Amino acid sequence: MFLDGKKALVTGSTSGIGLAVARALHAEGATIVLNGFGDADEIAGLCDELGGAEYSDSDLTDVAAIESMMKDAGGIDILVNNAGMQHVSPVDEFPPEKWDQIIALNLSAAFHTIRLAVPHMKQRGWGRIINTASAHSLVASPYKAAYVAAKHGIAGLTKTVALELADCGVTANCISPGYVWTPLVENQIPDTMKARGMSREEVIDQVLLARQPTKKFVQPEDIGEMAVFLCRDSMGNVNGANWSVDGGWTAE
Repeated sequence: MFLDGKKALVTGSTSGIGLAVARALHAEGATIVLNGFGDADEIAGLCDELGGAEYSDSDLTDVAAIESMMKDAGGIDILVNNAGMQHVSPVDEFPPEKWDQIIALNLSAAFHTIRLAVPHMKQRGWGRIINTASAHSLVASPYKAAYVAAKHGIAGLTKTVALELADCGVTANCISPGYVWTPLVENQIPDTMKARGMSREEVIDQVLLARQPTKKFVQPEDIGEMAVFLCRDSMGNVNGANWSVDGGWTAE
């Protein structure tokens, strides 16, 4: 297994995309640090499944909590910034506290984990930084001002980090999924129904899948496989890229 001896921290990894990424990295030998919220017994079961994975329940909107998590985790070889949240609302009705929370979790948290992980990666001369962006890092949709702003920011942060670390054996790349059937997507359906005056079925057909030519949700495991691909030594010259996994959405 080519990731033996490597330690991977995946934020937002107790469910959905993050959990699929953690499972895929573990399958290749990586030691896993999970982060997120959820039922304590279920998380304990996930840690057992992942070979005795470490677990942090740090709130990534809190800089001090991020710093504590990174200190406790020790040297990280593979950093996957995946934690995120969504809120759907017209811009003139968008709650300022939701804006602040989304920017903190979806963008600022990635900056803090990266800055704290990089010294170890430089010392080892090897590292992989993988940021879960979104099709919304490339295009916009209405009623998602904070999310679109944060994901565009993640794409720019990734490019900057890639340039800064290009001669250190460390790469930074984005994975930009289209709509993946996860709790994050499920939870935004009621707000979208309200904002657009649609039924649940109309939101799925006319909003979520309207721009994915395949008319299928991306699967979390697809993102896990892409993350593994980016960790291979043969991908050392793949740097600063934004990998679309969106059924063709952003090809238009």
